[in-house]
Amino acid sequence: IAAPARIPAPEAVAEHQRWGWMTQMYSVRSRESWGIGDYGDLKRLLADAAEKSKADFMLINPIHAGAPIPPLEPSPYLPESRRFLNVTYIRPQDIPEYATLPADVRAQVDALHDSVAARNDESTPMDINAAWEAKRPALRLIFEAGRNNKRELEFEHFKTTAGPDLDSFATWCLCFEVWGAPWGENRWFFEKTIDDPAVRQLVEEHHDLFEFNRWLQWIAAEQVNAAQQEALDHGMTLGLMQDMAVGVHGLGADAWANPERFASGGVTVGCPPDFYNQQGQDWGQPPFNPRYLEATGYQVYREMVHSMYEHAGAVRIDHVLGLFRLWWIPQGLGARNGAYVTYNHEAMLGVLAIEATRAGGMVVGEDLGTVPDYVRRILADHGVLGTDVEWFNRVDDSPNAGDPYRAPKDYRKQALASVTTHDLPPTAGYLNFAHVKLREELHLLSEPVEAFAASAMAERTAMMNRLVENGYISQTVADDVEGHVQEIVEAMHAMLTDTPSLLLQAALVDGVGECRSQNQPGTSREYSNWRVPLADGEGHVVHTDEVFDLPRVQSLSAVMRREKR
Repeated sequence: IAAPARIPAPEAVAEHQRWGWMTQMYSVRSRESWGIGDYGDLKRLLADAAEKSKADFMLINPIHAGAPIPPLEPSPYLPESRRFLNVTYIRPQDIPEYATLPADVRAQVDALHDSVAARNDESTPMDINAAWEAKRPALRLIFEAGRNNKRELEFEHFKTTAGPDLDSFATWCLCFEVWGAPWGENRWFFEKTIDDPAVRQLVEEHHDLFEFNRWLQWIAAEQVNAAQQEALDHGMTLGLMQDMAVGVHGLGADAWANPERFASGGVTVGCPPDFYNQQGQDWGQPPFNPRYLEATGYQVYREMVHSMYEHAGAVRIDHVLGLFRLWWIPQGLGARNGAYVTYNHEAMLGVLAIEATRAGGMVVGEDLGTVPDYVRRILADHGVLGTDVEWFNRVDDSPNAGDPYRAPKDYRKQALASVTTHDLPPTAGYLNFAHVKLREELHLLSEPVEAFAASAMAERTAMMNRLVENGYISQTVADDVEGHVQEIVEAMHAMLTDTPSLLLQAALVDGVGECRSQNQPGTSREYSNWRVPLADGEGHVVHTDEVFDLPRVQSLSAVMRREKR
């Protein structure tokens, strides 16, 4: 692999610090949504973020492909394929053919939308399955209505460009829908390969459904491209920042169609225990086989990275340590008993350098947690930004809650700096110890709750001390956190703007005053992970077209622009 030695920062980023928003795209809905946020909402969010807040990018949750029919996996970090897109986020009304539907067909589509539209106003956890059960038949109606010659040629071009992996993915979707979800009593995942005569016969008998699944990918790609173009047209420097999940579902399309790409033998990927996840984590994903990657010139990784840059100005790599080593967990032994397996990081960084440079984009590596110093050094040498989070950023990288926090001037330049992450409660909730209450409720603590609460208080006190020492708040405010939450949230973001980091990030939940967690690591069904709609501190839903007009969001935007000091 012949690759640039370093990914250059785009000229606009090299000129001066840029900032943007982070949001869970599915959580922000409008009247046109189908119960969950979609690519139409994303398009509006990007335009408004650019125009009304002057942001330069927006990081969203992974939009990798999921299951074709319910039951859907809520976590965007456990996709069925990282090569293709999540079609449940398509907005049917934005498909060109919707406008030319016969009146009776369009009425059917509109009726399906109306059946779930009221959910857009509910602040309770979203029902992603109900949303898709209404939207999918609407999409099928639009698909069956056909396309004009120009659009048909564009669809054919998409299929040719996507290559055989698109056919493999569509075949898996077909098997899933006809034979059932590939777990429980449905054994086809283990008993039939993609080359099995029964599978080929299934594609022949249900070719319309096979073609429908390919069409969905084309429409999704069109709508994500339109969102990115909207961001650039409204003045964003980078636009969409896509998030790359660590791996894929063990029973997903990638693992079934190409099992040789993955390690066999019941091994999954996770991370060892740390302060924030005291039992460790098992993400349930089969790791890439490093020998296969090397033998095939990293083609599968190249194609995945290339497809992400087709729709984005930057890519965030979740758990970037995975380019160097992954925590492999033997089945049944638990996350504590895993071991690290190494990968050829120079080859994978070379792929990233090729694709990012070709697109004029950036790469951000999530290098939180247990990451050796040499990893951060190599990433910086290659032009990959690290991730600095205020709540984790202690002097000398101390893991001990209560130890002093790093001064803003000591943050890395080669980094994306933020106050929080999607794995913590919004800052308003964190300041009020929502994480302590939630972990106690869910029985996730490996120590008495009093001990964890004391460490959380020590952590908050250390943060207040840093804010006071650097003049962002007064001691009076620090002594009454509960009475000055918004002021402290804005002070923590003001501290970001005094770091040398190339990119800064504010969370939309911090803008609106949300307190609820989007995700609680270490849980699956115990908590409504990845299904919490955007709401303010009083629990009122915040709709797509309202977000950037809220005084609180405008105030935080002014902080990020350094206009409010």
